[in-house]
Amino acid sequence: MILTEFPIRHIVDGRMNPYAKPSEKKIRENRPKISHLPSAVETRTRKERQAEKQAVAAERRAIKKSARRHLKQQLLSELNDD
Repeated sequence: MILTEFPIRHIVDGRMNPYAKPSEKKIRENRPKISHLPSAVETRTRKERQAEKQAVAAERRAIKKSARRHLKQQLLSELNDD
C-alpha cells in the first residue's frame, strides 16, 4: 500500500499538517479570500456586510417570535371559547 495514493489531510488534530504541500497550507486565517464582485462595485467593508447580515437575521428572528406569540394567543383563545 502506497501512502501517496490517499489525499493528505490539511489539518491533523486542530493543527496544520507539517507534511502538507505549500498550496495546501493556505487554510483558516491564511486562506485567500474570495471576492465575487470587483471592489469598484462592492464598496461595503466586511464588517458592514456582516452587520447587515446580522440585522437581517435579527429581524427574521423577531418575525418568527411574533408569529409564535400570535399563534399561541389564537390557540389559547380557541381553547377558552370551547
